[in-house]
Order: sequence, then structure tokens, then C-alpha cells
Amino acid sequence: MNRIDQTFETLKLHNKTALIPYLTVGDPDPETTLDIIAELESSGADIIELGVPYSDPLADGPVIQRASERALKNKVTIRTCMDIALKARERGSQLPFILFTYYNPVLQMGLDTFFEEVLKHDISGLIIPDLPVEESAEIRTRAAAAGVHLIPLVAPTSHERIATILSEATGFVYCVSSLGVTGERTDFYSGVEAFLETVKEYSRVPIAIGFGISTGEQVARFSKICDGVVVGSAIVRTIESNIPLLEREETRGQGLSQIGQFVAQLKGAKLALDR
Repeated sequence: MNRIDQTFETLKLHNKTALIPYLTVGDPDPETTLDIIAELESSGADIIELGVPYSDPLADGPVIQRASERALKNKVTIRTCMDIALKARERGSQLPFILFTYYNPVLQMGLDTFFEEVLKHDISGLIIPDLPVEESAEIRTRAAAAGVHLIPLVAPTSHERIATILSEATGFVYCVSSLGVTGERTDFYSGVEAFLETVKEYSRVPIAIGFGISTGEQVARFSKICDGVVVGSAIVRTIESNIPLLEREETRGQGLSQIGQFVAQLKGAKLALDR
């Protein structure tokens, strides 16, 4: 069974919601990314999105854009990101890994090679935000054959397309909480709860919400109505603010601890709600 399915099944048995951190691989460097993955796992992460740095990240706000710039300076590629997933697995990680990538790096690699490498590196899911559902048939077929979930994104503006987008969804549905790009927010789309209820009506798989969620209170709010909550920019910003500590051997542990504490606070808010 795919690790994503296993995770959601286990959490459902315990009436819990998945905490899904996003990080940009290679920010501030690949070796530190491995340490951060371990820290996230020990702090309560259930699934991790591994962001492939990209020079033109249309869906990403300034925090993740800066992280991509730092990673690209380290010459991080989609292959680097896959290697990080495998190295984390070799270090003992049991979490599902989702590769978050724009479509161009996939095309450059070639679909045959891409899916061979996805399998080889034990990737459980894919999110390709610039691949419309109408153009995803080949990728979806190949992903299904490989036992990998191509996770769809659905936004409040999707309206009549929601049924089409969700008709072949596997793994989970990524619900976009707000209009625009990623980034921390204090306010969300005013009809977000109704939007999520509509998605639930059409979805046969778990639903998770992301884009802009950055506090324990927000995690708790959406844990009431979703199977998973994605936190991206707030974690990437926490990594960014700790780079001076992460870059020095004598303070590296302190920097990792601060990242872990932030994630543990998010998890704690969710667990308090679960109880």
C-alpha cells in the first residue's frame, strides 16, 4: 500500500488530522535539508512535501521564492530532491514523501526516466501545480501504474470543474485555502468552509488544505473539517530565520531545534483539538 494511504488510514483510526509540512529542498543546503526532515519527523510531521526549487515559481509567494533562489545557488535539481528523499529513507525516515514540482523539470527529465527515478527513490506522491487536469491524462496513467499518487489541487475558483478535477483523484485532494500565491495570511477566502464542504461531496479520498496556514490556531480551525493541513511558507520562513544558526556547527543544533519547536507547536494545537 502507498505510504500516503497508510498514513491517512492510521490517522483516521485515531480521529486525527495529518500535519503536512512543506520545505524547499536545498535551502539552505542539501545536507541541512536531511537534518530538517529528521527534525520535522521527530516533531510530529505525518507527511512531508519536498519542494523542487524552480526559477519561475508561479504559485509561490516571496518566502518560497527566496528559498528557491538559495537552493538554486547550490545547484539543486529535481534529481537532488529525489536523492534527498532516498537518503532520508536510508537514515530511517518512515514518512511519505511528496515531490512538489512544476512540470518543466519533469519534461526535461523525460517521463520514462522520471517515473523510474520516482520509484527508485521511494516517492509516494506528486504535486504538479501548473499541470491542468485536462492535460494530465498521461502523467496520471503513468503514476497509477507506478503506484504513485498524482495529487490534484482544487481552488475556490474551480467551481464547475471540481467534479472533473476530483473524478480520478488518488491519495488526497489539496484544497487551496485562498486566492493568489502561497504565503502566510491572517484572513482566508470568506467562503472557505462552504468550499471545503463542496469538495467533500465530490471526493472519495481525504482532503487537505494549504496555502497561507501559519499558526496553531489556523491548524486547529481547519483540522475540524479536513483530513490534513499543509503548512509551507511559515516553515520555510522559520528555516530562513535560522540560517545563521544552521550555518555554524556550534549552533546548528539550536537552529534545528527552533524549527522543530515551531512544528511541534502546530502539532500540539492540532492534538489539543483532537482530544
